[in-house]
Amino acid sequence: MPAARKLLILAEGFSGDPHFGKTARGVIRYRPDDVVALLDSQRVGETQDGFPIVGTVADALPLEPTTALVGVATQGGRFPQAWRELLKDSIVAGLDLESGLHEFVSDDPELVELAAAHGVELRDLRKPPPGLDVPTGTNLTQAATSILTVGSDCAIGKMTVSLELDREARRRGLRSEFVPTGQTGIAIAGWGISVDAVIADFIAGAAEQLVVDGAARGGEVLFVEGQGSLLHPAYSGVTLGLIHGSAPHGYVLCHLAGERYVDGDDRFPIPPLHEVVSLHEQISLLPRRAKVHAVALNTRQLDEAAARQAIAEAEADTGLPTDDPVRFGAEKLFDALGPLIAGIN
Repeated sequence: MPAARKLLILAEGFSGDPHFGKTARGVIRYRPDDVVALLDSQRVGETQDGFPIVGTVADALPLEPTTALVGVATQGGRFPQAWRELLKDSIVAGLDLESGLHEFVSDDPELVELAAAHGVELRDLRKPPPGLDVPTGTNLTQAATSILTVGSDCAIGKMTVSLELDREARRRGLRSEFVPTGQTGIAIAGWGISVDAVIADFIAGAAEQLVVDGAARGGEVLFVEGQGSLLHPAYSGVTLGLIHGSAPHGYVLCHLAGERYVDGDDRFPIPPLHEVVSLHEQISLLPRRAKVHAVALNTRQLDEAAARQAIAEAEADTGLPTDDPVRFGAEKLFDALGPLIAGIN
C-alpha cells in the first residue's frame, strides 16, 4: 500500500452513520494525515471532523487524492447499485480503488478492464492471501505478548479499544503493534488479514499468522483487533477461531453500556458481565488459559455522569478495572495489563 496515498473516502449515503460508516470514521480518527475529503452527495458543503464533504469525484480532484477508499460497511458487504457509477468515476479519474466489502472489485470484469485502461490499482482489503492453513503451534512460541479485544456483541468498539491501547503503549515507549483482523483495521494500518473472509477451517491459522507477522514487524506487545462475539448467533465462529489462533496472553472485554440483547434481538439476552468474563476464560486455548484483565465500556449513548456510574457498576459486577478509553483515556485499562507487559522495555 503506497505510503504517500491521499484518500478520498467514498461514504455516499452513510457518512453520518456511525455503524455503516465505521470505516470512514476509523480512518479519519486514526489516519487523518492520509485523508483529503469525504464524498457524500447528501451532505455537500458540510465537514466531518474538519474534512470537507464533496458531492462528486470531480469536485474532489483539486484536493489531489490518489486513492478512493470505500468508507462504508454495508449490510451483507455488497455495493448498493447506485455506487457502480461512483466506482467507475473514481477509476476514470485516475484514482486507485481500495474496498473492504465482500464483493471484490478486483473480480469485477468491467472494473478490471477500466482500471487497466486508466493505469490504476484495484485493492480488495478483505481478500484473503493465498496459502492459509491450520495453526502450526507457532502462536504459542512467538515472543511477543498478545492482548485480544473481545466483546459482548459486534460493532461496539473492539477495533477502537485495540487502537487506543496501542497508542497508549507507544506513548509509554513500548514497541507495540496494532494487529488488524478486519477491513477497517487494514485500511488504517496498511496490513493484516480480514478473518471474516477466510475459509472457516483456516481462521485460526490466519490468526496465528497475524500474531507472528505482528512480532516480525517489531511488536513486543500486540493488540489484536477482535471480531464478532461468542454471544452472537451469526458471528461466534470467527471469534472462536481468532481466540484459538492468536492464543492471546490476555483479554480486554468490550461492552456497550446499557445494551441488554445481542444485536438488539431479545431472543439473545446478554448475561451479566462477570459471566461473559468467565465464558472467555473458559474457552481459551487449553495450553494458554488467558484471563480477562479489564473491561472497556463504550459509553457513547450516555452523558458523563451516567457514563461514570455505568463504569462503576461494571467494575462492581466483574471486579475488574473498567473505563471508556475513548472518552476518558486508555491509561486505566493499560495499567490493568501491567502483569502481562511489565517485563517489556
